[in-house]
Amino acid sequence: MGRSSDAATPARSVLRTVRADGTPIYRWDQRPGVPPVRVVPFDPDCDTEHLPPDNRHAHDFWVLAYVERGGGPVGLDGRQVTLRDGEVHAVAPGEVVAAESIAELTHARAWSVAFTPDAIPSLASISPLTWAHHPLLALFAADGRQALVPEAERPRWQSWLAELADELQHPDRLGAPEAITAILTNLLVASARLAPSAPIAPDPLVSRVFDEIERTYATKVTAGDLARSLGYTPGHLTTVLRQRTGRTLLDWLTERRLTEARRLLRETDLPLSVISTRTGLTDPGYLVRRFKARYGTTPDRWRREA
Repeated sequence: MGRSSDAATPARSVLRTVRADGTPIYRWDQRPGVPPVRVVPFDPDCDTEHLPPDNRHAHDFWVLAYVERGGGPVGLDGRQVTLRDGEVHAVAPGEVVAAESIAELTHARAWSVAFTPDAIPSLASISPLTWAHHPLLALFAADGRQALVPEAERPRWQSWLAELADELQHPDRLGAPEAITAILTNLLVASARLAPSAPIAPDPLVSRVFDEIERTYATKVTAGDLARSLGYTPGHLTTVLRQRTGRTLLDWLTERRLTEARRLLRETDLPLSVISTRTGLTDPGYLVRRFKARYGTTPDRWRREA
């Protein structure tokens, strides 16, 4: 929810695109050898010159924000929320975050944990199209996407976040990747246990798109083919999907293919030529380019280190 220019982190977000209303959308920029996790304390003095006047922005990754000390309002996808002590907020991909005045938040202290779900082994091994329904991400599917951490548990949250920040500042330290993953898991489990029992109803259009991707991703189907099969123009469906999920139709199709590619790399000795064919990624060269762009390393190197 906040950003600090002083935080030393092994991964960062970079500008992906800008919506018609001027809202910048940031994408995850993965660094090799480190889990896709980033944590920063809220810093009212952070550099916001590149953002619109109300600091409005969205992203294509997941953010869990813990409010250690409240103070001031923020906009979360059109909802005005006053930050209160002990609250945890789940900001899903595509949701717009805005603060009309950073000055109003000078008394707040919060932690922002940004991640992609494949940082968790149990989520990395399943289809990304099912992430939204996984129990670990229950708070992201809950009505309001916020919960209150009991006062007795708040010191533990603060300890987890401080430990996570420390591990991320020393990614080459022995066991750092495993520690990062373990702490993120603790945070997600704790937030999921606080989530209301009734989740938000799935978006019917997003569900249709994901079902069609799951059915066809292993073929040579294109994003345009998918859109037309659902009765939409590629441009319109891409715009709608980006607004609702933070990612485009091609992003989700590619993510599903790369998840399957990783499974085959991990569980088989198949050559890249066969893996590219089985995942709809056209040819080994294209597989290598897309894999490196997403994970910061090549398939062969990932297979050796998996």
